Amino acid sequence: METSKRLYRSDKEKMIAGVCGGIAEYFDLDPTLVRVGYILLSVFTFFSGLLAYVILWIVMPLKHA
Repeated sequence: METSKRLYRSDKEKMIAGVCGGIAEYFDLDPTLVRVGYILLSVFTFFSGLLAYVILWIVMPLKHA
């Protein structure tokens, strides 16, 4: 039986809160690419990405090793 993947904030790949690192771990991507994508998305949406980041910071649980 396959275990389901869960979305957590990363405790290893974090610059601020681990949101981008957690998304990168979930989708098996390079965290730097996720961070660059987040910055581009945030700039092109007039920084509404900042609000999304704060919401994810609150909602996503922290992954404990």
